[in-house]
Amino acid sequence: MEAEELYQIFRNSAGVNTDSRSVKRGELFFGLKGENFDGSRYALDALEAGAIAAVVSLDSEAASRRFDDGRIIAVPDVLMSLQKLAAYHRNNLRPDGGRLTVIGLTGTNGKTTTKNLIREVLSVRYKVCATEGNLNNDVGVPLSVLKIKDDTQVAVIEMGASHPDDICHLTWICQPDYGVITNVGKAHILGFGSFEGVKKAKGQLYDWIRDHGGKAFVNADLDVLREMAEDRAGLEVLKYGCDFWGAEILPSYPDDPYLTLAIPVGIRLGTPHEKGGDRIQLSSHLVGAYNAANAMTAIAVGLYFGVGLKDAVTAIDGFMPTNNRSQLQKTERNTLIVDAYNANPTSMAAALDNFKFLESGKTAALLGMMGELGAESVEDHVKVVRKASSMGIGFVAFVGEEFRKALEITGMPADSKWFDKSESLSAWLKENKMEGYTILIKGSRSQQMEKVISEL
Repeated sequence: MEAEELYQIFRNSAGVNTDSRSVKRGELFFGLKGENFDGSRYALDALEAGAIAAVVSLDSEAASRRFDDGRIIAVPDVLMSLQKLAAYHRNNLRPDGGRLTVIGLTGTNGKTTTKNLIREVLSVRYKVCATEGNLNNDVGVPLSVLKIKDDTQVAVIEMGASHPDDICHLTWICQPDYGVITNVGKAHILGFGSFEGVKKAKGQLYDWIRDHGGKAFVNADLDVLREMAEDRAGLEVLKYGCDFWGAEILPSYPDDPYLTLAIPVGIRLGTPHEKGGDRIQLSSHLVGAYNAANAMTAIAVGLYFGVGLKDAVTAIDGFMPTNNRSQLQKTERNTLIVDAYNANPTSMAAALDNFKFLESGKTAALLGMMGELGAESVEDHVKVVRKASSMGIGFVAFVGEEFRKALEITGMPADSKWFDKSESLSAWLKENKMEGYTILIKGSRSQQMEKVISEL
């Protein structure tokens, strides 16, 4: 079935669903296939639950019934059909009589937070649709695109990558007019092969933007992004940055570790600005100075699209982070800085640097291992051990197999312990109560470091 035909069915549906267990009446079901599952096997369940139609693999049992049940649509590749449908939808959205504006966003760290901040800022003036949560892969991006409504004026689509050509393919689906790379660091090295591989993969967003006449928002404070942009002749660049614009990060404290910025009022895209003069204060609910770049990105995008600096700052001030990203949590006994959604060498170093500058009394850091780092994994964990042990933190817990290997090289630092998993650390904390501490909790998603919170 051609994308145009499938699109007519989609337009008459209540939306798309890929989970037969949660299908609602009128939805269009896609039976995706993975290493350990085959959604086509549940197509009949989806139809029974009220799906308007089910897209299944040609070689599935459900496909053999398509001649008896016109609601079954058999295709060679269900995922490709979903992606083609999303691309078709993107090209057929015409808000206010013009082509939908799409901002594509990727990077090693800060993607979801930056996407959320851009959404908050642009919502001051526009009807905005943004990726929900971190639905940013080959399934999540088409699902995000298919949620865009007819009256949406700007869509902000987050794109993740763990393999060399992921961004190239995802840009084909969402076809962004503007591009943002938050930063480029060491993550998913196992899939990219090297740091240069990461740069090349993330840079595919700049490639798309250049080749299709778009514009890239480039944080001029980051040498790697500036150089990547300069290496692409013909790329139209909109420069911004915390230092570039003379913004100042103000001190933070254990009871108030939130990012606070003093921003000159006369900033303009592409134009450096000196520190000082009249300034506006941004007082966010984001923990960590590393969020300054995320906030300035959202301000830059807002300024380009006509949102005033004061309105952009107010929007960022009102944003409340969720899902264990840069969150402050106060329990009856301790103050927690929870940044446990994910971790890589860049974000781990930034979290520790921020923690170092908090003026605090008793401190602890509970650090889960970082995943997908390939051959350099042990070396990167050694660097974390040495950095954490040099900071004077009262107690450090290292969690996971890669930290065990690193500790064999460094030796166990004073006032530190190793645990095989977060559940083991939780059990230890239950027997060794911590009280009056400021505690950093950081680790890769696989370590589920949030499990220790109940014992703090």
